Order: sequence, then C-alpha cells, then structure tokens
Amino acid sequence: MADYAKDVLVDTAWVEEHLNDDAIRIVEVDENPGLYAEAHIPGAIGFDWKKDLQDPVKRDFLDAQAFGELFGSRGISNDHTIVLYGDRNNWFAAYTYWYLKYYGHDRVKLVNGPREKWISEGRETTTELPGHPAAAFAATEGDAAIRALRDEVLNALDNHHKLVDVRSPQEFSGELIAMAGYEQEGAQRAGHIPGAASIPWAQAVKEDGTFKSADELEQLYGSKDVLTGDPIIAYCRIGERSAHSWFVLHELLGRDDVKNYDGSWTEWGNMVAVPIEKNV
Repeated sequence: MADYAKDVLVDTAWVEEHLNDDAIRIVEVDENPGLYAEAHIPGAIGFDWKKDLQDPVKRDFLDAQAFGELFGSRGISNDHTIVLYGDRNNWFAAYTYWYLKYYGHDRVKLVNGPREKWISEGRETTTELPGHPAAAFAATEGDAAIRALRDEVLNALDNHHKLVDVRSPQEFSGELIAMAGYEQEGAQRAGHIPGAASIPWAQAVKEDGTFKSADELEQLYGSKDVLTGDPIIAYCRIGERSAHSWFVLHELLGRDDVKNYDGSWTEWGNMVAVPIEKNV
C-alpha cells in the first residue's frame, strides 16, 4: 500500500497476525451497532456510534474530557495503535478515525475493507467481549484544521473552496432527502450546496470495499476539478460518508487542506435562507 501518501491502511491478514499484540486495540464501529454482538474480530472493542460517540443532549461531539474517558474506560491508552473497521464499507470506522485525529490521536489505522470482508474470508470471529483493563487516554484540543462548521461552509461559497458532495446522485439532485431505507435525520429540504461537485463516496472503493489505487483516486477527483489547489470541504447527510471521503483525500492522497463538514445536509437542509441547488 506504499503508493498512498500516508501509511494508514492495514489489510485483513495483518490484523489476523496482530490479534494478540497488546500494543494494538482493534475497534469496530458499525452503522448497525447490533452486528458487533453477532460476531466481531477477537479482542475487538465495540462502539455504538450514536450512543457512545455523540453528546447525549446536543448534536455534537463528546468534549475532549468525555472522549478521553470513554476510550480509557474501554482499555485504550494514548500509547495504543487503534485499528478501526466496521460495516457499510467502513463509514463509521472512517468517521471514528477522523474523530480520533480531531482529538490528537495519531496512532490509528483503518482496515482496508469492512467487516464483511473479514467474514467472507472465513477469518475467526467471536461473540465474547474483550477484557481490556482501563487505561489513561488524554484527548487534546479539537483540531479545527480538519472540521468545518456551518459558518465556514457559508463563507466558502464566495471564497474559492471546493465543495464535495459525497451522497448518492439522487440525494445530490434533490430527488431524495435521504437514501431509501434510512431515517431522514430531519432535513426539511432536498438538493445540494451550490457549486458542490458530486463525487459519491462509493466511487473510491472496489466491490469488496477496499480502496482503489492512488492513481485511480487521483483520476477520480482530478476529473471533477477538485485537486486544483483550493481548500476542500466534504459533506454528506450526517458526516460519516464524508469522513470516508475525507480519509481518501487527506490520508490516501495527502491533501492537507481538507475538512469534513459533519453538520452536512441534516444541518444545511434545515437552515433558513441558505442557498440550495436542485437538478431534478
């Protein structure tokens, strides 16, 4: 995987070889948190993306202290390398990767392929919960260089930013507010942010959920005039698919000026007097 800008991916064989490595903490984060109870990689810690990783009152991150306490309580320290995987082609695993980077933890890898790949290869799974002892995990101040909030997105409309909409073409065009079969998340309007390029997250991966080569990814984003020097802001519906695309742009292609707008369409589609484009 040396053709990528950063050494941030591990394959399933590498994970299998490190199942008993105490310097590693394997973490599963799924769109469907019930999957973890059915089967997971031996020793893997399970996080519920909504119940564990979100503030219980306001729609926002946990603060740094709560984030550190959560990870420490599950046996993860700042000295551990965290290896992330999950369902849905690693949407929420990539989201948690970005979240860890936001709070200053650099020892983190993403499995190149989702939990379905591990299972399809016939690798060992378990229903047993890990017994890692509690550890000390200190989160740093949030890194604003990788997270965009709504005011910055509004300002970006007039200030030479590249906006990347990673949702499905139907969501981008305004045909759908949310993907079929998913909760609507409360957006009142459909469409996309004016000027955004439509580059669905799925175009960055192969059929088995592993990432395409660096050359293929460069061609994908270059063909949509995204890699021309301006800062990039990616968004989706609630920030998990755009975290996956942030991972591609920031970690695999090495673009330092990439942010994830995790307010995404749930926020933009509810705000009063913001511009929206529709192609339907």
